[in-house]
Amino acid sequence: MRVVLLCRVSTNNQDYTRQVSELTEYCAAMNWTVEKVFANKVSGSKKNKDRQEIQDMLTYVEEHSIDKVCVLEISRLGRNTLEALHVIQTLNEHGVCLHIKNYNIETIVDGKVNPVASLICTILLEIAQMERLTIIERMESGRNQYIQKCRKEGIKMGRPSSYRKSDDAMKEQYAREISLLRKGMSLRNIHAITGTSVVTIRKLYKYK
Repeated sequence: MRVVLLCRVSTNNQDYTRQVSELTEYCAAMNWTVEKVFANKVSGSKKNKDRQEIQDMLTYVEEHSIDKVCVLEISRLGRNTLEALHVIQTLNEHGVCLHIKNYNIETIVDGKVNPVASLICTILLEIAQMERLTIIERMESGRNQYIQKCRKEGIKMGRPSSYRKSDDAMKEQYAREISLLRKGMSLRNIHAITGTSVVTIRKLYKYK
């Protein structure tokens, strides 16, 4: 049985080594051959087109006749239900089984799509998406409480008024934005492409 591993963590402060190690040991116990590992540090809410490991994995399994894609849990596939289901559908179309270790779920059994697994995956993905939204709400609530406390106690928030990045740091951090300014692109278009605020882009005019 030829398999690939798909691992993911949400932030740069986290490490996917544990996932790789646990899945590798599991596959060895199942006598499955791990052909390749696809891992990345990226938010599970991202769209598939913005997740390089997903794109590379789908291309690889199609070109190398892989039997299974193994993940530790469904949320490692993503926390965006529609995007994750699209990955599962693509794997199904190529006859590649998604194996979810913590629930021992397989999306393809005896060469056929497992409808029960598809239903369970949808439910688990919805739960994972709900968990993400709950985390965001809690963080926002905590932030608002902290702001209110600071205001009540007269504590000034934000960077010190004397804080200012050096010109070299600005040029390095916003090299793409500066390049687009030099090409004569409008502030709004640059904002749409890079996500950088219009206010910040306006400050970059002097580096053109």
